[in-house]
Amino acid sequence: MTRLRTTVLGALAALGLVVASAAPAPAAAPITTALYTADPAALVVGDTMYLYTGHDEAPVGGTNFVMRDWHVFTSGDATTWTDQGAKLKIADFPWAGADAWAGEVEPKNGKYYWYVPVNGNGAGWMDIGVAVGDSPLGPFRDAKGGPLISDSTPNSSPLNIDPTVFTDDDGQSYIYWGSYYGLRAAKLKPDMINLDGSVITPQGVSNFWEAPWMFKRNGVYYLAYAANDSGCAASGYACIRYATASSPLGPWTHRGVVLDQVTSTTNHPAIIEFKGQWYMVYHNASSPGGGDFRRSVTLDKLYWNADGTMQKVVQTTGPGGGPGGPPTGANLALTATPSTSYVSPWETLAAVHDGYVPTSSADHSHGAYGNWDHQGTEWLEYRWNSAQSISRVATYWFDDDLGIDLPASCEVQYWNGSAYVDVPGQSACGTAANTYNVTTFPAVSTTRLRLSITSKSGYSTGVLEWMAL
Repeated sequence: MTRLRTTVLGALAALGLVVASAAPAPAAAPITTALYTADPAALVVGDTMYLYTGHDEAPVGGTNFVMRDWHVFTSGDATTWTDQGAKLKIADFPWAGADAWAGEVEPKNGKYYWYVPVNGNGAGWMDIGVAVGDSPLGPFRDAKGGPLISDSTPNSSPLNIDPTVFTDDDGQSYIYWGSYYGLRAAKLKPDMINLDGSVITPQGVSNFWEAPWMFKRNGVYYLAYAANDSGCAASGYACIRYATASSPLGPWTHRGVVLDQVTSTTNHPAIIEFKGQWYMVYHNASSPGGGDFRRSVTLDKLYWNADGTMQKVVQTTGPGGGPGGPPTGANLALTATPSTSYVSPWETLAAVHDGYVPTSSADHSHGAYGNWDHQGTEWLEYRWNSAQSISRVATYWFDDDLGIDLPASCEVQYWNGSAYVDVPGQSACGTAANTYNVTTFPAVSTTRLRLSITSKSGYSTGVLEWMAL
């Protein structure tokens, strides 16, 4: 269960050359808008992909997770999803009392084992239980009558959540879990409901926070996980890093970031191949009425480099295009590295490409870029490892009704190989409030794009979101 903001507040270049991505997937709408879903785990059985999700039920404005059951969604094309309903709930574990957090289903012995973290109402806080069913849709029942992992487990994690289970080609199954920077792993006995030997602390996993996901491809073991270091995410947010190893228990070698921060503070990966295409399944807060405790599962295509490293996933943003809403198309800014001439110490540059859809120019709930108390001309810039073809930008301005106001003017520039020059043929660079200002131009191919912003006299400027399309 990714819970970055709650724990922080409550308790206190991928390896090798990243080549240009293949064509992005169609706009990634959430798998459902009928309810809020989170913490996905993916399983393929035959011609069907199954997504096992948490269920966010926090009220509008809620500041804690409210999660009491898990749902299963099915699809034959990874595009259209059917909610099969709540197939497991807290009440199915007589020894548990709350917190239906992030789980995963693993097939073995002709059965399906669903590993879930729950509040066990005993010593400590979170325990990991296991349910079992005869099909991917159950019905599921408590397989053990008590926790598989708890605070009393020797060398347990500081927070025993987010189990992921992997079965190797030889039939040996492994479980990985943890949070509060405490990744743990162990073998499972053939019965899948008991640990086999000691719990280990995997080595070489850089900046692990929580949400591990384990899989194997072409003889290489991959471990993806949520990280919250400043090298990949704004304060209070998480990205997805990954590591590889030649054995299922490591040691691991860090390979880079495969998914940038999303619109929710938490981030949770599931990576799977389905009908010849790989996918990154994750959640964000981009659905109507969404938020950090009202999240929605979505997925985008994932592509590989020839050396076995993963290309960073391009997050697509849903249909959009409505009045004041984001324009359609793949937002290349999500994979760029931003920089600026100046950002004030209390604002954040990362906000301009986190994919959040503001409700107004005063909405800085997901952070904002601002350059108070500088006046005159400042700039934002995106850089990519390889040339991108760009024909539009969309800018949502920040206006705090204090020292930051809408700009007097702006201009889009690009790097021509030796200098920044104005993009030729660009339409007017709009400066309207409470909307995406779209500037179009004949496509340019470049590794750097710049937005030059000139302030009104006596004011500074700010940006909530800057899209490159």
